[in-house]
Order: sequence, then C-alpha cells, then structure tokens
Amino acid sequence: MEKRLTVNNELGLHLRPAGELCTLAMEFESKITIHFREREYNAKSLLSVLSACVQSGDEIVICFEGPDEEEAAERISAFINGLQ
Repeated sequence: MEKRLTVNNELGLHLRPAGELCTLAMEFESKITIHFREREYNAKSLLSVLSACVQSGDEIVICFEGPDEEEAAERISAFINGLQ
C-alpha cells in the first residue's frame, strides 16, 4: 500500500516533525519507507528521514508493507497532512 502526500509544513520535515514521524512509525510492525527523489528512506530512522531533506511543498510517496499497514497508512497520512 502506498500514499502520495505533499508536505505543507513551512519548514518541511525538519528535526521536530521528523522525530515525531519516526516515533509514530515505530508503533507499527509494518515496514514503512519514504520514497523521494528516486531514493528510499526508512521512516523508522530519524537520520534516514532527515537525510531525505524534504522541504515544504515536496511530494513524497510513503509505502507500507505488513500486517498493520492500513492503520499505519491512515495515521501517518493524517500526521503528514496535519503538519503546520
């Protein structure tokens, strides 16, 4: 399962939202990866998420694979969409 999302946070996925995203992703058993600019990043690793350098207005694709992928997709999509 995958979700295509636009990051609307003014500062992109900087330290605070990246940390919150990783904490949320770690709640799930599913493998969660961010695809951005032809690369793949582990959503459960803070350094990996920060290294993506996602800025405001960037579109990312998040892939979910595992037994709780539907719930993970819903909650993480809501988190990304709710960033201010």
